[in-house]
Amino acid sequence: MAKRVSMSKAILSAMDKAMEQDEKVIQIGEDIGIMGGSFGVTYGLLDKYGPERVWDTPISEAAFTNAAVSLAAHGYRPVVEIMFADFMTYAFDPLVNQMAKMRYMYGGNTEMPLVVRFPGDGDVSAAAQHSQSLEALLVHIPGLKVVYPSTPSDAYGLMLSSIADQNPVMYFETKALYTKMEKLDLDELEPIPLGVGKIVREGTDLTIVATGPCVDKATKAAKKLAEEGIECEVIDPRTLYPLDKEMIFNSVEKTGKFLVVTDECKRCAWSAEVAALVAEEKFDALKAPIVRIGALNTPVPLAPQLEKYHYPSIDDIVKGALTICK
Repeated sequence: MAKRVSMSKAILSAMDKAMEQDEKVIQIGEDIGIMGGSFGVTYGLLDKYGPERVWDTPISEAAFTNAAVSLAAHGYRPVVEIMFADFMTYAFDPLVNQMAKMRYMYGGNTEMPLVVRFPGDGDVSAAAQHSQSLEALLVHIPGLKVVYPSTPSDAYGLMLSSIADQNPVMYFETKALYTKMEKLDLDELEPIPLGVGKIVREGTDLTIVATGPCVDKATKAAKKLAEEGIECEVIDPRTLYPLDKEMIFNSVEKTGKFLVVTDECKRCAWSAEVAALVAEEKFDALKAPIVRIGALNTPVPLAPQLEKYHYPSIDDIVKGALTICK
């Protein structure tokens, strides 16, 4: 039966299903037991599966992420929660130098089936050290897959695929979207293959690629632009790597114009990589310059009004689109 499900509940339900189906799936992280993590996403798993499969760890991202690497190499499927995406910097050695490289270094003889969850992004007044969008740092690393859902249904299906994958998957979650609701029948949802994007809104005049919280912004901007006679095609890539380039390229060939918007600081963002791909491989299809929209190149402010100003808005997307569509 379909019911309203939040994104946090969808993620929890997917992890619960995976743990029911495979006793090798375990949870690792700070405060994930009794508290269910800082955002309650693992709440109830300790009671159901016990401390042997839900590890409430000391405050050392480097230690428990390294432990997950070892467990994955020995046949387990750990799901690691980094309390805030910002804290990935404490775990860069296991993330960048170990899990990303082991399958390659050992000729495929060692598999690395693990998921690392990163609650990230701002819009919750968590200030500079707890609000960053750092996905581009990990997309840059060969050997890692990077997932970024924007809806509860996608969060569920992508989590199932991430846990089943034989490679390390970096799973980014937008904190401000944890309460986003969608009417779903979880029993009928299937895993979503990594590397398959989604056309959120079809259009013929402008291609907009948006990630995470910017998908809703882009969709609302597209509705405003439709009032101006501009029909936008909005694409949610869902996975930043592997990237569904063909979906994006096909859309650009149809519209001839391209805009990409993310909540990252604009400097050296993932959006720059996508813009470069379109410029390199579909330049002849473009009828106007590429527009790229992102957050300001500053630390995230604490004050709500400044934080709102820091991130791209619906109006920013509309203005950017009008520069190449009028």
